[in-house]
Amino acid sequence: MKKIISIPLLLLAVMSSALAFEFPNEVKIGGFAIGTQLWSFHKFTFAEGAFKAKDAGAGIIEAFPGQQICPKDKARFDHNADPVVWAHAKNIMEHAGVMVVNYGVVGCKSDEEMERVFAFAKVMGIPAITVEPRDRSPEALDKIEAMIKKYNIKVGIHNHPKRADNPGYVYWSPDSVLAMVKGRDPRFGLTCDTGHWLRSGVKPLEALKKAEGRIISLHLKDLNEFGVRDAHDVPFGTGVADIGAILKELKRQNFMGNISIEYESNWENNVPEIKQCIDFVRKAGSPF
Repeated sequence: MKKIISIPLLLLAVMSSALAFEFPNEVKIGGFAIGTQLWSFHKFTFAEGAFKAKDAGAGIIEAFPGQQICPKDKARFDHNADPVVWAHAKNIMEHAGVMVVNYGVVGCKSDEEMERVFAFAKVMGIPAITVEPRDRSPEALDKIEAMIKKYNIKVGIHNHPKRADNPGYVYWSPDSVLAMVKGRDPRFGLTCDTGHWLRSGVKPLEALKKAEGRIISLHLKDLNEFGVRDAHDVPFGTGVADIGAILKELKRQNFMGNISIEYESNWENNVPEIKQCIDFVRKAGSPF
């Protein structure tokens, strides 16, 4: 008989602590909590991705919704999964030697699903969520802010590239997102995707300066071209992003969130490039 685990019971074990999350020193590289977005390994399972992240030199991961849990189990790891799958994911991460520190990108279809996402994150010990809200009205943002306060979980609004076929898509613009979170809880801010900023003609260094105090996390990328939607990822320091200057700016801001390397090139064998990115950050020095 399948054992059913109650989400409320699981939450009782974790809701008692409202302390601010702190990254263990052993997962920091060059002073930053930097790891991989498992979308880099979306052609593989969650288990395979976790071990690939470790092979690349990362101690932390950002999960995304719907990744198959392991080669022998077709279950999908996300906020809608049976809690047994969540427990399986924790066991995988323990064996791989990584911890999950962010989850996204999420777009909730209902208030009930939003609550489920936050409850899932709390049970999994995930301190931050990455979202692209389907509804960006003040009332919808109020609901997200209420969940942030209830669960003590940070939320960053993510940016994809500017879309000529969808002028209503505004998340590509840091100015638009900053306007949405202005005056709100400080745990509500931006997940800055530097690659998609580059594709949109936004200079990451300038955008990060504008977003100071509102940066929740980053999807850190370097690309081969600026302002070109089809530009592709390259190892840090070999493209147009000026990753060295970005790291210096984050140091100046005393940024304490997580950085995810989301490497969207060479899908079948990108661990060497991701390792090169991690080594670049390590060689950049200890910023804190």
